[in-house]
Amino acid sequence: MTTRVLAAGDLFVRNELLIGALRAEAPGDLAFSEVTLPWPVEPFGRVAEVDEASGTEEQLIEALRGAEVCVTQMAPLTRRILEASPDLRLFGISRGGPVNANLEAATEHGVAVCFAPGRNAGATAEHTLGLILAAVRRIPQTHVDLMAGQWRGDYYRYDDVGIEIHGSTAGLVGCGAVGRRVARTLAALGARVLVHDPYLDDLGDLSGIAELVPLDELLARAQIVSLHARATPQTTGMIGAAQIAAMPPGSIIVNCARGSLLDYEAVCDAAESGHLFAAAFDVFPEEPIPAGSRLLTTPNIIVTPHLAGASKQTAANAARILAADVGRHVRGEPLLHCANPEALEAPRPARP
Repeated sequence: MTTRVLAAGDLFVRNELLIGALRAEAPGDLAFSEVTLPWPVEPFGRVAEVDEASGTEEQLIEALRGAEVCVTQMAPLTRRILEASPDLRLFGISRGGPVNANLEAATEHGVAVCFAPGRNAGATAEHTLGLILAAVRRIPQTHVDLMAGQWRGDYYRYDDVGIEIHGSTAGLVGCGAVGRRVARTLAALGARVLVHDPYLDDLGDLSGIAELVPLDELLARAQIVSLHARATPQTTGMIGAAQIAAMPPGSIIVNCARGSLLDYEAVCDAAESGHLFAAAFDVFPEEPIPAGSRLLTTPNIIVTPHLAGASKQTAANAARILAADVGRHVRGEPLLHCANPEALEAPRPARP
């Protein structure tokens, strides 16, 4: 029996990656159709009731006609699209979470939504380490100064030099796939590693490498704080002015997770006062950063444009993880990364 699959790739997780992975992981009678979404050349945004999506409802409704499976990174899955796509059974999102899908409506329509946890763990962990090194060693600032003809030997003054990772205490807030890699890397570089994660009772294979502690203890002890929590109502604003003030003078904070975790105004205040030696961010409350943002003018703040997960391996991993669940679907096996398993048991609504 032929399974019709729509590959709705973009300019990062491209259709050839998705289709190639599907042919490797889900061999069988698959019939492909394709649509290419404009992300990242055009920023993602809200589409109807879902966030961080690319493309339009009309585009997806047309492309999904007759499709049983859709694999994508950024395509929206809205109630309107579901109502217009009665053949759809599986919607695969090659991201760490299915933010661009209306899970409630998908469940009502008997459409399972799968995703790709850990797809960018390696890239994001490496970017995090790069930002830590850039912050503690003033790499961006000294590069810019030197290119402008300034030899900043004055940065050798004791009051202006940063710390080494070796012998320092690093605190990780959140310990999922990315945080665990960062923990191992920092420990290998000689740091004492603290972890706060309310969802963990023990550190498992990180035992002996890191120490699980409450958040207030982590902030009081760590000279390097790196955020790795997911964005939830409970984690929104979890690091504010009081938490930053509790950090040791001269410490740094890094965020490659989500902009909603942190009070950026408080960071700017602490950087201007000298309480923070530096801060480095890849994610922000508003993206792109508004032109008048203090983040662009406050000294000792390093920013990159939400690129931590951008690597060829991430795109390939995303396609492979997603394709493996499509293979399970085709073979009638349980899905490994399903966000709404109850959809598989839900009665299908009648065709319009």
